Amino acid sequence: MHMADALLSPTVGVAFWAASGATLAWCSRRIQKDTRDYLVPLMGVLGAFVFAAQMINFTLPGTGSSGHIGGGLLLSILLGSPAAFIVIASVLTVQALFFADGGLLALGANLFNLGIFPCFIAFPLIYRPLLARAGDHPSPRRMGAITLLATVVAMQFGALGVVIETQLSGISSLPLGAFLWLMQSIHLAIGLVEGIATAALVLFIRQARPDDAVSAAPVRFPIRLIAGWGLAAVITGGVVSWFASSQPDGLEWSIAHATGKAEVSEPESALHARIAALQKHSAVLPDYKLGNAGNAPSAAAKDVPTPQESKHAVWPAVDGRTSLSGVVGGVATLILIMAIGYLSYLFRRRRQDSGATAGPVVP
Repeated sequence: MHMADALLSPTVGVAFWAASGATLAWCSRRIQKDTRDYLVPLMGVLGAFVFAAQMINFTLPGTGSSGHIGGGLLLSILLGSPAAFIVIASVLTVQALFFADGGLLALGANLFNLGIFPCFIAFPLIYRPLLARAGDHPSPRRMGAITLLATVVAMQFGALGVVIETQLSGISSLPLGAFLWLMQSIHLAIGLVEGIATAALVLFIRQARPDDAVSAAPVRFPIRLIAGWGLAAVITGGVVSWFASSQPDGLEWSIAHATGKAEVSEPESALHARIAALQKHSAVLPDYKLGNAGNAPSAAAKDVPTPQESKHAVWPAVDGRTSLSGVVGGVATLILIMAIGYLSYLFRRRRQDSGATAGPVVP
């Protein structure tokens, strides 16, 4: 569901940059008040895992399309909404800057669709209330059903967001009715698969660590949990990524079926040209492959490939370049999140020191 710059007008792109940026600033202030000493390391390894997991497109049988997880709800369950949004923002930023996956102008919109909807709509308004009604010890079946429902809702809102943002931009020839139907239907299937995977992971963690409450502080520093997610990120990015489907993803598939064309036209605005040039130079591993530096595909061509190109692709695609991209991207995401966490720690210490220096107010 990573949008290309070719779908957005400068006005819409900048507006969603502002909305997502304001949300990110608020989340950064919130985690400064979080007292969990393990939070930032856990955010880092989970970010690396989600980066690697998003590389793995799964085939949707009978559709000619594929999908990948968003990870927003899983992160919210494990970390809480503010920390989860920071992790998603870090993942999408690394993808756009270094891998040309999603446009730079569209980054704010992608943050909104893949971050705000699962972290601030599906998690607090659907997952938590339904889980609270299920009691202190919900059955695995009920907990799984709640997770599945929340994931599907988040994915449907994200798909709707793509359609609305594209139509507000008015620079593409996508017909509203057909594009809306295709996006919602294919992302319903993607949401069901992600929901099942998310529920399985949450139930596994619940069974493996019954002494820990999800999204609450564990009784001890969860070193094994952090190490486990780190190992899962390396294995997923380094090996499991070979098994990704070569079929076009849900957005690409919807565009192709709505227009009959493999890709949308490249916008002619000066801003689009400047941003495309910037991304071409920043994307050192375009399309998750080493050796294409300086030849990053345009935003339109990258995000809307020709579906026929994948018909005879070899599977699994055992490729050391893909493994390198998965590991490098995961490490870059980890470093970015740790840097954000360190800056938040410095700001918190500065506020605490300022409060201690001021001393009590004597009337």
